[in-house]
Amino acid sequence: TKADYFAEIRKIIPDSFLLVPGIGAQGGDLQEVCKFGLNESVGLLINSSRGIIYASKNTNFAHSARSEALKIQQEMKQILNDKFN
Repeated sequence: TKADYFAEIRKIIPDSFLLVPGIGAQGGDLQEVCKFGLNESVGLLINSSRGIIYASKNTNFAHSARSEALKIQQEMKQILNDKFN
């Protein structure tokens, strides 16, 4: 995910939600994507499926997947609070 591309994309479609792949396992940075992609009108749909579904290869898979999903959720919550409050 090339986070800085979102600034250009937002100029073209400022009022559309964007589906954002590549966060997590593919190396995309949630902070950077939100910096360029979020605005006050609409948000981002963040996809981090591989980082969640492959969070563990062990028997603790469900716990690890949940932990990873909650970690991303908390990070996103903090980003939203910082940006809009």
